[in-house]
Amino acid sequence: MTSVVVVGSQWGDEGKGKIVDWLADRAELVVRFQGGHNAGHTIQTGGQTYKLSLLPSGVTRGTLSVIGNGVVIDPWALFEEIDRVSAQGLSITPEVLRIADNATVILPFYADLDKARELARGKSAIGTTGRGIGIAYEDKVARRSIRVIDLMEPETLELKLPPLLDHHNALMRGLGQEEISGTNLKRQLLEVGARLAPYVEATWDRVEHSARQGKRMLFEGAQGALLDVDHGTYPFVTSSNTVAGAAAVGSGLGPGSVGYILGITKAYTTRVGSGPFPTELTDDIGRGLGERGREFGTVTSRARRCGWFDAVLVRQTSRIGGIDGMALTKLDVLDGLDEVKICVAYEDASGKRHDRLPASMKLQAECRPIYETLKGWSASTQGARSWLDLPAEAIKYVRRIEELVGIPVALLSTSPDRDDTIMVRDPYEN
Repeated sequence: MTSVVVVGSQWGDEGKGKIVDWLADRAELVVRFQGGHNAGHTIQTGGQTYKLSLLPSGVTRGTLSVIGNGVVIDPWALFEEIDRVSAQGLSITPEVLRIADNATVILPFYADLDKARELARGKSAIGTTGRGIGIAYEDKVARRSIRVIDLMEPETLELKLPPLLDHHNALMRGLGQEEISGTNLKRQLLEVGARLAPYVEATWDRVEHSARQGKRMLFEGAQGALLDVDHGTYPFVTSSNTVAGAAAVGSGLGPGSVGYILGITKAYTTRVGSGPFPTELTDDIGRGLGERGREFGTVTSRARRCGWFDAVLVRQTSRIGGIDGMALTKLDVLDGLDEVKICVAYEDASGKRHDRLPASMKLQAECRPIYETLKGWSASTQGARSWLDLPAEAIKYVRRIEELVGIPVALLSTSPDRDDTIMVRDPYEN
């Protein structure tokens, strides 16, 4: 296979940035296919730490990178990110970065509206990052969004802005917010459009042409499958489809060309924001996982909730997403524990056993984990680059995860460093 799709198999924050960066060394094209600048990928290499939100991870290697049509783009945030990584020595030119002309734009007032709506929800707040991602996807589905190509066409903005602002200004008034000026907004959009123009093209054509040429391509998703708007813990989800099927839709490539699907899977479980979390630990073990794993959001700096590995959820997302193999990350965070636990099923308030996460919000809140306990390991796995470097108990833990989830581990990450990776199966050769 010449294409690999990288998706998160949990609630995001699984370490996709490092794995995509590692795979990008062998790719000729890297495509980001959904999400927005609410996502965050941290890449550590050569003494530098790059924090990426909109830029595909391929830019750290100078690999041709595409922001696909499935992404919602805040142009101002994008240029802040470009300026920041450029100051670190990366060259982000139109020869390295291409942007889909039909991608949806996040408008400047979306963030304020997003935060105001979250505040109005009170205890029912979803836990969004407050960056206007959901509002951009809402406008897209409602067929009133501004797209990248519109930023270069004043006459199109003249046509599309009035009905869009009629809708949003009514919301702003209802939430006690200041209304948006169409004149100022149009000026802002045309200014940023002029700067964006050199990067813009029909990226679907480039991606499809690359597929026909047999080029190695890497498709990069954001968040995780449990945040998928259809298959996640709704309504505590993101606003896009995060499963592998979105790679085709969000890039314009036919689904038959998608290739090998690699699910990035953390060796324990974390979640940011509100929503159910059956294996969450609020004790010293949970706090210890958070401290050792540096579990703070790349974008928001919010502390992540931590818990034991949930095989039920990863098995479910693997089946829904057609995942072929796992990249297991952060195994080293479990070093030194006397025992480790894996959730193998749930029990609800009536005592009924569940082998998958129910769609019911009521049952999701009731689900209590049924654990299998394994012996921990005292030796360090940090920096291991072969199976021979791993303690026997750590290998048993990995093998048990494979058995319970039903798919093999293709890659094993033992530190944030690019080279501390054990390749068990080559995703490009399967």
